[in-house]
Amino acid sequence: MMKMMGKVKEMQAKMQEAQEKLVHIQETGESGAGMVKATVNGKKQVISIDIDDGLLQKEDKEMLQDLTVAAINIALEKADTSAKEEIKKQTEGIMPNIPGMDMGNLF
Repeated sequence: MMKMMGKVKEMQAKMQEAQEKLVHIQETGESGAGMVKATVNGKKQVISIDIDDGLLQKEDKEMLQDLTVAAINIALEKADTSAKEEIKKQTEGIMPNIPGMDMGNLF
């Protein structure tokens, strides 16, 4: 029982360490053939948005909004995948591999 408690504490420390590293993961999503780019981190925070100068026309406002949303969603999906990989890497070997128990889905 004490051994299991030690493993739980070790896992908690590793999970905390993995969470702290998520802020350093950055993923970029592009839409409109690269005309709109959004960069997010592993904590699902938008870091930057880059919009091609050619899109900055008043009549293109609705398209620009749609492209921005698409780029952000693509970047968030990439960041989510990278964050799950980081959590898995940090907690590998600490807890037994229990089928159906995916630690990457905790965040």
